[in-house]
Amino acid sequence: MQWEVVIGLENHVQLTTNSKIFSGSAIQFGAEPNTQASPVDLALPGVLPVMNKGAVERAIRFGLAVGAKIAPHSVFARKNYFYPDLPKGYQISQFEDPVVQGGTITFGYEKDGKLETKTVNLTRAHLEEDAGKSLHEDYAGMTGIDLNRAGTPLLEIVSEPEMRSAAEAVAYAKALHGLVMWLGVCDGNMQEGSFRCDVNVSVRPVGQKEFGTRCEIKNLNSFRFMEEAIHYEVRRQIELIEDGGKVQQATRLWDPDKKETRAMRSKEDAQDYRYFPDPDLPPLTISEDWIERVRADMPELPAAMRARFTGDYGLPEYDALILTASQGMANYYEAVVAKAGKENAKVIANWMMGDVASTLNREGVEITASPVEASQLALLVKRIADGTISNKAAKEVFAAMWEAKSTDEHLADTVIEQKGLKQISDTGALEAIVDEVLAANAKSVEQYRAGKEAAINALIGQAMKASKGKANPAQVTELLKKKLAG
Repeated sequence: MQWEVVIGLENHVQLTTNSKIFSGSAIQFGAEPNTQASPVDLALPGVLPVMNKGAVERAIRFGLAVGAKIAPHSVFARKNYFYPDLPKGYQISQFEDPVVQGGTITFGYEKDGKLETKTVNLTRAHLEEDAGKSLHEDYAGMTGIDLNRAGTPLLEIVSEPEMRSAAEAVAYAKALHGLVMWLGVCDGNMQEGSFRCDVNVSVRPVGQKEFGTRCEIKNLNSFRFMEEAIHYEVRRQIELIEDGGKVQQATRLWDPDKKETRAMRSKEDAQDYRYFPDPDLPPLTISEDWIERVRADMPELPAAMRARFTGDYGLPEYDALILTASQGMANYYEAVVAKAGKENAKVIANWMMGDVASTLNREGVEITASPVEASQLALLVKRIADGTISNKAAKEVFAAMWEAKSTDEHLADTVIEQKGLKQISDTGALEAIVDEVLAANAKSVEQYRAGKEAAINALIGQAMKASKGKANPAQVTELLKKKLAG
């Protein structure tokens, strides 16, 4: 039987406010346990929560960026459940009237060796408070409770179940991660829990309209873990069904050491939480004037920048999509173009999506920390364009520049000189090489003149070999064609 995978994501995004969502407590990461939990965070008798305006504005900012409806009237509810790190016995969240409704995320990814783009619809994004944290290490077999995180402002972003592979889910999560950082609403630090992913996975026979039973994999804090967890969970569900079993709706955790998901608890439905409006918080009212003030303070959005990249630089839509996946990548690209010229915009895009991206990924480095500065890459691109070096040699130069970690703006020229990678572009020298190649390869010459145009490739290869790879390929090709036509 052929199976279709159905995936939806819920992302918990920690907002970049200075204080918690309903109190003035600090939210600094790494503070001593239980030093940032106020009476309000603990819901001690007599205290009242007060809404953090900055958290609302960040939610509005996100909603505008994804083209969502900003609810003029939204309500906070109590989500009731018992857990040791939930000091109130309930979580203040939004249920029926979320602040952000709808919206879309567009991203690029690779499918079967081809570059694809996809748009996923968002269901909602709602404001809520975080819970505390259970600490299981260094407590002599006991569990400690740290309530510093309790009350930290979160925006939970929920997608429609429209992704059909792990690759799509990871690409969506990366695009969302880049967007919230671009907007300045989240610092994106996954190791510190600022951006957490819950993945809902189900399978169904191809052609079936009804969804299968889903399982939610909680608190994935890396894109690699997300991909591995989805692949495992899909295999687990398919094998279970094919063996005659049934998938039980449940919350599961990913064990990165054993490379498997394991059951955490049965999955609750909304009614299990006994949602009801929080009596201590009035409805949140967002006026059009407030929305417009937030809009006026927005940076250039990825969608607008993509349109500019395709219009001003002539880039394909996919290139523009990849280059605007993060603000750091987009800014770096524009800085290179500013130095190397618009005429090299496509070549620069290829380098950014090729050698630059693969090296960053391999080294685990963000573009903002790249040891090859934008001005240095721009000079390298110029040297390719003016024929000083070949594309092949340029890769060697880039690798050397990365390792050098130098701020010298002329580093590319220095590396080219030191490694002797300068192409032979002198016409006289090239003519001598071409004449030797033609004399030594009479058969290829005869084939070309007989109409077999591909025979010239062998001659070009021989010329490059004779020059030890230093001949300018374009000039060699031109000279060969000229002499073969004579």
